[in-house]
Amino acid sequence: MTTVGWKSGKQHQIEIWFVEYDKLYYVISETRKHAHWVQNIIHESKVSFSVGEKIFNGSARIIDEGNEPKLAAEVAKLMAEKYKWGEGLIVELTAIS
Repeated sequence: MTTVGWKSGKQHQIEIWFVEYDKLYYVISETRKHAHWVQNIIHESKVSFSVGEKIFNGSARIIDEGNEPKLAAEVAKLMAEKYKWGEGLIVELTAIS
C-alpha cells in the first residue's frame, strides 16, 4: 500500500497483511493511529495498493468500531483466521475505478 506523507508529500510504501470482505480490502494497524501510514491516511485518504498482480488506485478510511461493530468484528475474525492475529485499528481500502 502506498500513502502520501502528510509532512513530506512523498510516497510512502509498506507491505501489510490484508483480508477481503464484501468486495473491499481491510488492513489493521497494530499501533493504531501511531503508525505513520495511518497518520498519512488521516490527512489524505487517497492511496494505491496492490493485491497479487493487480494495482488499484483508491481511498482508505478508518473503521469506527463503535459505529460499525459488525464490520469490525467480521474483519477481526477474518484476520485472526488468516494470520492468527486481528487486533488494532481497522482500515478499509476501496478501489476507485
